[in-house]
Amino acid sequence: MRHREANVMKETVLTRDYGTPARSSAIQVSLEVDGIKVTVPAGTSVMRAAAESGINIPKLCATDSIEAFGSCRLCLVEIEGRRGYPASCTTIVEDGMKVRTQSGKLQSLRKGVMELYISDHPLDCLTCPANGDCELQDMAGVVGLRDVRYGMDGANHLADKKDESNPYFTYDPAKCIVCNRCVRVCEETQGTFALTVSGRGFASRITAGQNDAFMESECVSCGACVQACPTATLQEKSVIWLGQGEHSVVTTCAYCGVGCALKAEMKGDQVVRMVPYKDGKANEGHACVKGRFAWGYATHCDRITTPMIRNAITEAWREVSWDDALAFAASEFKRIQAKYGCDSIGGIVSSRCTNEEGYLVQKLVRAAFGNNNVDTCARVCHSPTGYGLKHTLGESAGTQTFKSVERADVIMVIGANPTDGHPVFASRLKKRLRQGAKLIVIDPRRIDLVKSPHVRAACHLQLRPGTNVAVLNALAHVIVVEGLLDEAFIAARCEDMAFNTWRQFVSQPENAPEATEAISGVPARLLREAARTYAAGGNAAIYYGLGVTEHAQGTTAVMAIANLAMATGNVGREGVGVNPLRGQNNVQGSCDIGAFPHELAGYRHVGDAATRALFEEAWGVELQSEPGLRIPNMFDAALDGSFRGLYCQGEDIVQSDPNTQHVAAALSAMECVVVQDIFFNETAKYAHVLLPGSSFLEKDGTFTNAERRISRVRKVMPPLAGYADWEVTMQLARRLGCDMQYSHPSEIMEEIARLTPSFRGVSYEKLDRLGSIQWPCNEEAAEGTSIMHIDQFVRGKGRFAVTRFIPTTEKVTRKYPLILTTGRILSQYNVGAQTRRTENVRWHLEDRLEIHPHDAEDRGIRDGDWVGIESRAGSTVLRASLSDRLQPGVVYTTFHFPGSGANVITTDNSDWATNCPEYKVTAVQVLPVAHASDWQQEYARFSDTQTRLMEARSPRVEKVR
Repeated sequence: MRHREANVMKETVLTRDYGTPARSSAIQVSLEVDGIKVTVPAGTSVMRAAAESGINIPKLCATDSIEAFGSCRLCLVEIEGRRGYPASCTTIVEDGMKVRTQSGKLQSLRKGVMELYISDHPLDCLTCPANGDCELQDMAGVVGLRDVRYGMDGANHLADKKDESNPYFTYDPAKCIVCNRCVRVCEETQGTFALTVSGRGFASRITAGQNDAFMESECVSCGACVQACPTATLQEKSVIWLGQGEHSVVTTCAYCGVGCALKAEMKGDQVVRMVPYKDGKANEGHACVKGRFAWGYATHCDRITTPMIRNAITEAWREVSWDDALAFAASEFKRIQAKYGCDSIGGIVSSRCTNEEGYLVQKLVRAAFGNNNVDTCARVCHSPTGYGLKHTLGESAGTQTFKSVERADVIMVIGANPTDGHPVFASRLKKRLRQGAKLIVIDPRRIDLVKSPHVRAACHLQLRPGTNVAVLNALAHVIVVEGLLDEAFIAARCEDMAFNTWRQFVSQPENAPEATEAISGVPARLLREAARTYAAGGNAAIYYGLGVTEHAQGTTAVMAIANLAMATGNVGREGVGVNPLRGQNNVQGSCDIGAFPHELAGYRHVGDAATRALFEEAWGVELQSEPGLRIPNMFDAALDGSFRGLYCQGEDIVQSDPNTQHVAAALSAMECVVVQDIFFNETAKYAHVLLPGSSFLEKDGTFTNAERRISRVRKVMPPLAGYADWEVTMQLARRLGCDMQYSHPSEIMEEIARLTPSFRGVSYEKLDRLGSIQWPCNEEAAEGTSIMHIDQFVRGKGRFAVTRFIPTTEKVTRKYPLILTTGRILSQYNVGAQTRRTENVRWHLEDRLEIHPHDAEDRGIRDGDWVGIESRAGSTVLRASLSDRLQPGVVYTTFHFPGSGANVITTDNSDWATNCPEYKVTAVQVLPVAHASDWQQEYARFSDTQTRLMEARSPRVEKVR
């Protein structure tokens, strides 16, 4: 274990897994270590067995995160009856073995090894940034090394130049002891293989790529190498600048839906670095570039820290006190409701905020506004998951843990790009693939998982955007017709009538691979191969993302995925299941806590009288029984004149929602838009009240990740604006007559648990004790549920759904001959509000349009040219990037920069069941241009105006009349 971790979490030292890990085995082996009897599982290393008995053997190359290597020769031991001095990290225990870890000879050998290391190491311990946090220093002290006999004659690497190309960490080869930890963790944990050892003897070097600078290599800056390094060879720049932290706080990452546990190492209330927490169940000590390093936005100079108001969006902002800002917002909402009616205002819950904060926003809308006009950004990403899985399996969430992938034999990834969107999970997945699991990728784009130097998909079904359902039906057809069904599972676990109807449907010739080939563009041969691999390859797991849900048939596709899992019996155990990869940190949680207009917490319909009565009694108000407006309905109603006020917490709907011009027009028509956020974003340009938000580092609460795992978010520094988001919502509610009284988010969770069956057993005390909890957590599962639907489905019997393919109305024509689809990139996140304010911009300076060379040649487009992209909804201009990742006829872009206007051209087409926008299928034309689009020119003018109005704001606190 790294010394810095031992200082923070000393209680875990003796349970760590040093050297060759203990295998999963029921067989126990007994041995003696320095006369102490110890019993461990067969397959355990001597080093681990010694640690279990309280004896820590000196080491340098061994860690608990990678396989044993045995290169440093510091962990030598003596074993009775054996010659020599074997390395304890690679030596497996045997029954009756007697091990000695200390003797005069061992002391001499270890001291000699350390002397060789130190002889090739700079003697700058006092000025080294790892001073006090260096395992080399520690081990030199352990073995008693005080003098070095060997001189430094220049034949070593002490004069090698430091590599500072990476914005987050430095590489100083002069301090490297070539222990190989960084190389092995890059291979085994991250799976990037960016590092290697070049040269031999004293000329050995750790190099990135072909002796490249880190920023020019394949390094993805996950930081695993930095964490593994026992010296200051690889060191965070923040530690070099600020020094070592003096205390730490365990919290949860606020980026994607993996939900990595992180340890914020602090100096007072200043973050020094973020370290992946090894006891985090979702990440087990790993992280990505965003979670590990991209946290500086929390203290960025752009942070909004003072409340502001204005009467119209053409006026300058006025800085006011919190009391005056909240009073102004409350009075405006009351005025609007008095004039236009109770249903004329609503609220939006953020998937970036905590469960507790989201719960309070939906409570404010229902109890203080008096309506059900509340929705969440999960509407525009994963609402089809909730509907589709509830209908088929009975629960609106994924079935497994992330760790479950380690037991999968076949892995299907559809409409997701884990290496960019969910990189820590992708590392687990790639490791399983290197162990022999087979991979099926269904995606219009050749993502990195399809083909790389170390993993390769068995099948890549490169379908046309919008044809997911046709492809899934073709796979089901093969499984049914070729007798690959798990008949026993179906008979025992599924509804007979629904299954028979489905079987008859998918057996029809229209669903045969040969028939769907013309629709999807996927050869029938590949469809049949993929179906057989999935159905007959052992444990088969499906992981899917927004490329499934963000379609006109998103819900249908989710049901088709569930059909495949049930048909093959791949539900209810490790290594299988239906697993949505949630895009944002709390998408799952924002759905769980009742942020949809038709559902209260726990996915219970507002029309159910018993459920409604439960909340009415707890809140002391009468609730509406009819569902409220969804986000798209709010926009339409605003333009119709019946919806006039909006409370938007932590969402930038102008940039993130489809058909940007429609969203902007709707906000412009409103009389009071209240935006609560940490930055002045695109939506705030249309706001009348701007309430400062708080980052995840400034609040307590919980997030729920894609595996239903509820994890603690812990405050590491005080809110820069004085209040956490939940406190702001609570104060606004009080001014609207709703008497919310909470002194801490734990009390909000107590209320959620009291009113929500699946959360009944959740508490902060239990979360602190267990680390995290996967719901359902109740009387039947006191410590949570890792795998769903083990003995039976939540709904009782699984229900197969008929999933007829209905082509999208978004058609290619002569005017719009190409299909645009969208996605994300590793270094950026969502609308980029956080990541554009970190050094991540070095990797992705702008959104670009990927276009196939054939399509580019037909249009006279060269790589790097400016091109206009026009759809039925609007037009924008991006720089072109020629790429063969796509088939001709398909173009692709990301949406991380507001000026790119990616959502200006997406239409308002949406899923038939949930109104989830069809981001992934937009018919466009692409042609060379010489200037920005009309929208971009108008955007620039409007943004400049709003910037001037912000800069012209009154700096004094004034009273609001």
